[in-house]
Amino acid sequence: MVESNVTLGSQTLLSVLNATTDLQVTDRNGSSHTVTILQSEVAADCLIIEDQTSCNCSVGFVWSNEVCYTTGCCRETTCKQNVSHIAPLCIPKVNVQINGSVTLSTSGAAWSSNKFSKVVKEIEKLNGLQYINFTDNRTNAVDFEAAVSVKFPTSRLQDVVTNVEYQLTAVVLVDTLGMVTIKTPGTIVQYQSDPLLNCTFEEATDSAGWNMSRPHERFELNNGTVVKLNYRCATEEYMSCVAVTLQKVIGIYEGTYECGFMKGSVRHIAKTYLSVALLPDLITLKINPLALDCSKSSQKDVVVTATILNSPENFKVWWSLKGIKQSELHNTSLNYSLIYTFKASISCQKTMEAQYVNVTFENKLQQIKSARVDIPVIYDGEKFCSEEEINGQYWPKSPSGDTVINRTCPEGRVGFKSRTCDGTTWQPVFSSCVSEELNKVYAEAGKFSMGLGAIQEVAMNIFAGLKNSSIYDSGSDDSMADIGASINILSVMAVGSENVALQEEVFPDFVDAASNMLNKSWGGINSSTAHNMSSDYLQSVEGLVKNIKVKNSSTITSQNVDLKFCSGDGCNVSAFDIGVNLNKSSGIMKTVAVKNLMDKLRNNFHRTKATSLLLSVTLEDSNDTALEITLDFPIEKMKSTIPLCVFWKIEDREWSGEGCVIKSSDGNRTRCECNHLTSFSVLMAKSDISTDILDIITYVGLGVSVCSLLIFLIIETLVWSAVVKTNLSHFRHTAIVNIAVFLLLADCCFLASSFPETLSDSTCLVLTICKHLFFLAMFSWMLCMSVMLVHQLIFVFSPLRKRVFMFLSSIVGYLCPILIVGCSYLYSKYTDKPYYNKDTCWLFFERVLEGSVHAFLLPVGTVILTNVFSMVVVIVTLMKSSVPDGKSDEKETIKSIIKVVVFLTPVFGVTWVIGFFLLILDGDDPMFHVANYSFTILNSFQGLFILITGCIAEQKVRDELFKIIMAKSKGKSDSTKNLNSTTYTKEK
Repeated sequence: MVESNVTLGSQTLLSVLNATTDLQVTDRNGSSHTVTILQSEVAADCLIIEDQTSCNCSVGFVWSNEVCYTTGCCRETTCKQNVSHIAPLCIPKVNVQINGSVTLSTSGAAWSSNKFSKVVKEIEKLNGLQYINFTDNRTNAVDFEAAVSVKFPTSRLQDVVTNVEYQLTAVVLVDTLGMVTIKTPGTIVQYQSDPLLNCTFEEATDSAGWNMSRPHERFELNNGTVVKLNYRCATEEYMSCVAVTLQKVIGIYEGTYECGFMKGSVRHIAKTYLSVALLPDLITLKINPLALDCSKSSQKDVVVTATILNSPENFKVWWSLKGIKQSELHNTSLNYSLIYTFKASISCQKTMEAQYVNVTFENKLQQIKSARVDIPVIYDGEKFCSEEEINGQYWPKSPSGDTVINRTCPEGRVGFKSRTCDGTTWQPVFSSCVSEELNKVYAEAGKFSMGLGAIQEVAMNIFAGLKNSSIYDSGSDDSMADIGASINILSVMAVGSENVALQEEVFPDFVDAASNMLNKSWGGINSSTAHNMSSDYLQSVEGLVKNIKVKNSSTITSQNVDLKFCSGDGCNVSAFDIGVNLNKSSGIMKTVAVKNLMDKLRNNFHRTKATSLLLSVTLEDSNDTALEITLDFPIEKMKSTIPLCVFWKIEDREWSGEGCVIKSSDGNRTRCECNHLTSFSVLMAKSDISTDILDIITYVGLGVSVCSLLIFLIIETLVWSAVVKTNLSHFRHTAIVNIAVFLLLADCCFLASSFPETLSDSTCLVLTICKHLFFLAMFSWMLCMSVMLVHQLIFVFSPLRKRVFMFLSSIVGYLCPILIVGCSYLYSKYTDKPYYNKDTCWLFFERVLEGSVHAFLLPVGTVILTNVFSMVVVIVTLMKSSVPDGKSDEKETIKSIIKVVVFLTPVFGVTWVIGFFLLILDGDDPMFHVANYSFTILNSFQGLFILITGCIAEQKVRDELFKIIMAKSKGKSDSTKNLNSTTYTKEK
């Protein structure tokens, strides 16, 4: 402000200021600063004559708020008030738009000219008013727009709103545009960059936020995986601030961004358009044919099609063959897609490198994005799978190891189906064809997780859509694709719920959807995929239940999910008959019990069986650090089982018993206590019948048996021609040699599988098949031996011919075991039931008469019963043949019976009958331990017993072995004598 006489022109003052380079100024705090003037102009001038003042604002300036609201000079060109001392006197004009609506609250009230005048009169109180228009006139409401040339305090506009509401008994909503300062990174940002948008306002406000809009869409922005809001950016100059960072932006984030500050009934907004240099978010490549047959050609052509969603970006597109750029491409438009098609010539010269093509897109900022497709090639002499057509879908001739992608899905589904060629055999088809409606729900869930439209209403629509989609079961292979997509939606929403506080109204649809997923059969997928899906399901359900806020709900129950809530100091609830007791001082306990999930989770506890129920417990808004929870499971204790209290360790995707102990377990319930919260269950383990002593006995016994059987087979080889001179002896020794051979092989396989955890799955499977086959073959030859013995005793005058015996024995001893093993393996494979247990490398037991182990137990049980019957026949025959003339004959009979039992028991496998008693006896029964040790000792040393009873105890074998030893000894003695005689002659 410069005061001078009228003769001093303003232009003279400006020239003086412009000629001044640096000025020393002092701020309000008394600090001195050097200021450089960059631009100067006259804002206002006043003519003061005695006590009369006449002030005018220059062009482009308007009276300041202080002038307007203290003197009443608001829109006048010349102010006659004494305002020359006010600074600033005039301020630069700005454009502030005011949009509002006035809705009459009185029922039946209508608008009149008087009401319009009252609204205009109040708005005219604002400084710098340019105009006011009424844009929409309804029966009880009107919309209006106004413009002012100066920023004003919110309190001034709030006073206007309050007065209108009071005078008209109405509700007034007002937005302003031009009061907020918005900063953007520029007119266009790079694809997958992290732009920052910042809004500031000079006054303190009640709340702030961001919205983003596109044609026909509007999203409220919240924190998510992409959207990051910052409310802590205020300064002394700008008391309100809200910033948003968009991480890795893609095309979906191009649009109009609007920030807003709310104070009372007034909302101040600012808008800007964010343009993204686009690249295709998804590039879909297809080839035709799906595989090239180069077995008879030197070169083959393949047609490649690249498809992207329609885009306003003018891409530069080209394709490459094995990394070498070929030519540019031009698109054709089809519906909502852009299609690029070209033909590539592939050399049929055999190479270890993959044959592939790339399609590359470049945007206006020279950013690029490429997609690659590998071209399967069948070279001359390589393995391949022949072409097939299954359910109308074509699978072309493909090289071994290749996975063919077929992007043809049934009507109403989107995605693809894949199939892998293994050697010369096609693996089962894996479907990723998802319901179109479910795919739309997944897209909405993805936006919610990112932070686009992450509000309660959108979440309720997502869970409602998920529930509706989960009710329908197509009954086809595509059902698993729907289940997988549904679990992905739960996972995405669980991530989103960490950033957005969802309310309890979402629970009913969420619980029903989660329950419906477990009603369906999870077939057609491998165990590893099922384990991952079930773990993701559990983690997502637990995360959502934990994050969703609860106020009034107490119980939400569906077929497979039972959700209970409890607040207060102590909680005692029951979900699916699982009692839960938790001592806490604060927070809300959330308990969710789940059915039909335990059998799908990976069981890392060896030799245990999963029960049917799982319970997850979480706390909301709790400060408790030391917790102790008691769980009472309605688990029926099966015979010879031990319950284990476990919890699901999410990071390792497996069960753990850490922090959980069993407090009690009776016949009907199992009580666990744990010192932490998560998902709990009970596993039932077979009583651990193995001990260190039993393991030592087993390994020592098997080692002795292997050595004994090798000695036995060597002896049999040496004495065979001498002892096998009759058909009966031939039958006996043939059978016992086969028994020894198969027992030797089975024992070796048993030792090789002693530590299953160190073996690969394929090795474990091979050893299981071998043990199954060799033990069955051993028992089959035992059956042949016992039947032959009974026949010889009963049909004394009708002896078996050698050819008949060998033919029948070969069928029973070789063919039958192979058929049993082969059929049981194929049955397990084609019914998707496990053939073997990876934890034990032995056949799988599910329950009585279910499981591949019955393909061993039933044949062996039959053989043992037959052999026991044969022993009884032999004993009865001995008793009948003895003449009871005295005690001596009775003693001889008893000796003969004992001899028969001792000699036949090892070669008839009678000791294995003890194993069947182990299946019947309870683990707590003292007789169980007696039987267990007896079974281990007798059967691990079975090879030694066969050596003793089948070789050493037989007179003919001993005699012949003695002759062989003596003959070798005599030959050595004669050689020594001849050597001595020759030496004596030479010396003489």
